[in-house]
Amino acid sequence: MTRRDIRDSAFKIIYESLLRNDPVEELFEMAEEIEEIPLNDDVRELVNGVLEKSSELDDMIAKYSKKRAFSRIAKINIAVLRIAFYEILYNDKIPTNAAVHEAVLLAQNYSYKEDVSFVNGILGVYTRSLESEEN
Repeated sequence: MTRRDIRDSAFKIIYESLLRNDPVEELFEMAEEIEEIPLNDDVRELVNGVLEKSSELDDMIAKYSKKRAFSRIAKINIAVLRIAFYEILYNDKIPTNAAVHEAVLLAQNYSYKEDVSFVNGILGVYTRSLESEEN
């Protein structure tokens, strides 16, 4: 599986976890049963990491969402943003720009057109805050 495939499968499971209150293992079992979401150890690791840090990731999303309160952000966008922030904060192998680009691609594939700009905007504000910290 490519990193993009891993991210896509993880996104689907994370999004499903936002819609259902099922334990993650049940979501993995369901994905295996329907055979539409490829799973491997990398997908499981990404999903588990994102869900483990979801509270912290949601705080980041809320902090950088200037136009919408967290409660008004579509769950599909929360799933995309959780993955992006998780990769930026906890995966040193993925450059920040790559995580942002991949999040925008996920949003293009699964969200409304306006939501792509919203996702890109939140991640843009965050990356600019990183740049200002470095200077």
